[in-house]
Amino acid sequence: MLPDVTYDQGMKLANRIHDTGQAIVWSGDKEQAELYWAELDAFGLTMAPLEQ
Repeated sequence: MLPDVTYDQGMKLANRIHDTGQAIVWSGDKEQAELYWAELDAFGLTMAPLEQ
């Protein structure tokens, strides 16, 4: 589901999220982030944007 993320990389991210409660899994422009949010939402998942 995430571009250029292998299964093993995804599992490492999942473990980081499980252990710390958060992980940066992608960064990019707002429009693309909104598309990813909608795709995650369809699976009952969520994300929180980090503002800089």
